[in-house]
Amino acid sequence: MAAAGAFAFATTRDMGMQATNLAIGILCVLGGGIAAQWVAWRFKLPAIVLLFSLGLIFGPGLGILHPGGAIGPYFHPLVSMAVAFIVFEGGLALDLRQWRESGEGVLRLTAAALPINWVLGSLAAHYVGHLPWGTSWLFGAIVVVTGPTVVLPLLRHTKLRPRVAAFLRWEAIVNDPIAAILATLVLECLLIRPSHDGGISLATVEIGPHLLFATMFSIACGIFPAILIKFLSARDMLPEILRIPMILAFVMTVAALCNLIMQGAGLMAATVFGMALANLHVTGMSELQRIKESLGVIVVSCLFVLLTADLPRALLTELSLPIMALTFTVMFVVRPLGIFLSTIGASMSWQERLFVGWIAPRGIVAAAVAGVVGLQLHEAGYPGGDLITPAVFALIASTMILHGFSLRPLARALRLTLSDEPALAIMGANAWSTNLARVVHDRGIPVLLVDTYAPALNKAAGFGIPILRAELLSVEGMESLEERPADYLIAATPDAIYNGLVCARMAPDLGRQRVFQVSPGIARLDLYHGLSRDSRGKVLGEPGWNFSYIDSLYAKGWRFGSHVMEEHVEEADLLSGPGMLFMIIRKGSAIWIFSAEDAIPAEPAAGDIIVMLLPPAPAAGSPAAGPMPA
Repeated sequence: MAAAGAFAFATTRDMGMQATNLAIGILCVLGGGIAAQWVAWRFKLPAIVLLFSLGLIFGPGLGILHPGGAIGPYFHPLVSMAVAFIVFEGGLALDLRQWRESGEGVLRLTAAALPINWVLGSLAAHYVGHLPWGTSWLFGAIVVVTGPTVVLPLLRHTKLRPRVAAFLRWEAIVNDPIAAILATLVLECLLIRPSHDGGISLATVEIGPHLLFATMFSIACGIFPAILIKFLSARDMLPEILRIPMILAFVMTVAALCNLIMQGAGLMAATVFGMALANLHVTGMSELQRIKESLGVIVVSCLFVLLTADLPRALLTELSLPIMALTFTVMFVVRPLGIFLSTIGASMSWQERLFVGWIAPRGIVAAAVAGVVGLQLHEAGYPGGDLITPAVFALIASTMILHGFSLRPLARALRLTLSDEPALAIMGANAWSTNLARVVHDRGIPVLLVDTYAPALNKAAGFGIPILRAELLSVEGMESLEERPADYLIAATPDAIYNGLVCARMAPDLGRQRVFQVSPGIARLDLYHGLSRDSRGKVLGEPGWNFSYIDSLYAKGWRFGSHVMEEHVEEADLLSGPGMLFMIIRKGSAIWIFSAEDAIPAEPAAGDIIVMLLPPAPAAGSPAAGPMPA
């Protein structure tokens, strides 16, 4: 009985320790990962660098996390499934219309640059890193990838021109599964053993057909479920509650199934599945876009912390001088030279070629593949197999830090970015909205006037205001807006319901605190009986400032004006003046658009630009203008 009691006590104690370790792991991985994302957003830092640093601190540094030991043999398969979701998310962004716009450059970066970089990287590994030839070819295959787990977050935080962003996006997503399969193929060749009669086993001649079969099978597995979802959706045979769960289940299923055929083939299947859904134009994808972006942030955050934390401390001691020399050779020689050779004669400017030749951060796929193949080579006793992992991780760390911090400054220097000033889009070209856009434009703030009515836009264009003739609720309109991205939106059409639809559509992209619409009327702003806050934007100004009211003031001679604050003024003083406060602009930082629904009042400071709707100047001898209209 005593022994049984001691066993029960020990079991309970072990369970308590496991629960404690799990809680610590969740706190470090989830809590730390999301905190790093927020800090990166708040201070405009590369989130990947912070996540990588967290992993080093929690893993090799403090020894708090041991993912590989805690999860065991399931760790790398789980990482593979998570990476499959990430490349699926990237595949959803690969619209063939963008291919037609920048197809030649994308084709050069995938079909031509990949083999060139593989050969150059392998030569560098052998002659600079002093790795054996077989290990060198494997290293070269791994590092040709530029992971979407690093590239896509960097693109979200940098306003690159659409063409350049398309180059990096397509290269990262398309090359990801190809590089994983290439590394698997090289590994299989290295592990081939001579047959008993002295010749090479039949595995040599089986690799080619096996690779072809795995590729075709992965493409079919990616296309078929997309066609099935399109078929079911078109015939109303797929309930909305099952649409997104079914899509996510297909991602995991096809990835796992194809990985059984060849390691890395699952990434190709997941990428093709995402591309097929995007180009088949399946309805209801907007909900998936929002969910997958949120899940993508969580998955990327967790993966980077876990993979970096799984690095053994001994790995850091293996970073010899040849490995560091190899790292910088790949960054400063191999990648730029490979891009230069592959883009000779392409319709890419020298600025684009220089930028793409430098920006090539490696991410989770390179880390996961290096961890798996390096272990297999080492266990097989292959010379230099234990150097694969430290060599690849040295390149990952260096590219994330150097490319992460240099992407924005280099893009600015090469004039490949859009303006860093906060940009405003105004939906609805009418007399007073055109006047507002002109005042903002004259202050050097990017503004875009959007409408479908050509005569109204032509009048605005005559004042030098950038215009866009498009329907913002259409795919074409959203794609056109991506070329001139906005940070804030004002829906200023006479139709309150349409304004609400535009704000609801743009809110997930811009943020619900950055989409505004003219008041639909005081009664309709009731939070319980009126229009739902999720179905409209924040009210522009006071509840009584509906479209007709502002339009009538404009007809009476009221006009927008702006001035620069010379000292700090309280918001209440601005609101009590003769004009109507519309916005406060802090150049290079933000635009504060006045709304009665603001939870926190603005704090205008010296140097801020104040934009107001002002009454006409009083004639000589007439009384001064009264207070702001109710």
